[in-house]
Amino acid sequence: MGKSIVMTGGGTGGHLAIVRAVKRELAGEELVYIGSSAGQDRQWFGEDEDFAASYFLETRGVVNQGALGRVASLAKMLGAAWRTRALLKKHKAGVVFSVGGYSAAPAAFAAKSLGIPLVIHEQNAVPGSLNRLLRPYAAAFLSSFDEASPVRAYPIDGAFFARARVRKELKTILFLGGSQGAKAINELALSLAPALHERGIAILHQAGERNLEEVRKAYEELGIEAEIFGFTDRLPELMARADFAVARAGASTLWELAAGGVPTLFVPYPYAAGDHQYHNARYLADRGLAWVKRESELNGEGVLRIMEEADLEKISRGLINFTPKEGAKEIAELLKRYRGAEG
Repeated sequence: MGKSIVMTGGGTGGHLAIVRAVKRELAGEELVYIGSSAGQDRQWFGEDEDFAASYFLETRGVVNQGALGRVASLAKMLGAAWRTRALLKKHKAGVVFSVGGYSAAPAAFAAKSLGIPLVIHEQNAVPGSLNRLLRPYAAAFLSSFDEASPVRAYPIDGAFFARARVRKELKTILFLGGSQGAKAINELALSLAPALHERGIAILHQAGERNLEEVRKAYEELGIEAEIFGFTDRLPELMARADFAVARAGASTLWELAAGGVPTLFVPYPYAAGDHQYHNARYLADRGLAWVKRESELNGEGVLRIMEEADLEKISRGLINFTPKEGAKEIAELLKRYRGAEG
């Protein structure tokens, strides 16, 4: 058996989407996944046969906790890093690919302690604390927002590019709050629903698992039909149907919408570390390819005006031309090169 490629990190869908996109370009390779028992890691990859082995360690985040919580989290992380050293040896790891998040810490630290090349992908315009810490020790540091990155294309699943189209008319709107939902986006969607219904615009709405029934009931009380969902694996199809979107600005969501050519108003999560969602969205907005509104700036009238005045054709065409393809493939090739090198 040759050297394996170990993929690590996650916790949230944005991190995990990167792992999924890159692993699809590594068919036939010996792949191992190391994540956390917390977060969404197991939900995404618990039964994924593309991995020769998957491990979900007991780790949790360190930030946003009190002193005792941080000490407990660090203790768990150090224990997991020690166990991960054994896993990297067992699977003859040739390279470790980290997508960040607390899930990535044990394997990243173990890789460096064993002299195994560490390749980091930073998904956001403002790097996370773990990635900032590890960047000086990485064999390669990848970011679509960093001009010095050896790979600039974001690792997007090819399904989003395959369904890209130029929009010319607003017939369907997509509200994307993520699988956990976004209260501000839910409230905006419901406030806009009567005006959208009046204009004959169909509504697709990711309300979040926790808010699903509450939002469904609210639409019923308004007497308006909407396609409402929580967690879904149908995002390429749903984005393809939309002529306009209102969404959070996590990097994976942002680049998936861009790949599909979907004109989007981004409403950044206000408590994201380093305000990174706002800076992600500004990257497209500063190029005239999106709109950004803080939650505090949201109002139905303003959003309707944006939708009605938007040149959908110009923006969707601009997004399709601006968003580079092959990011996942380029990263896969980079990992194979490092895997072939001696760490």
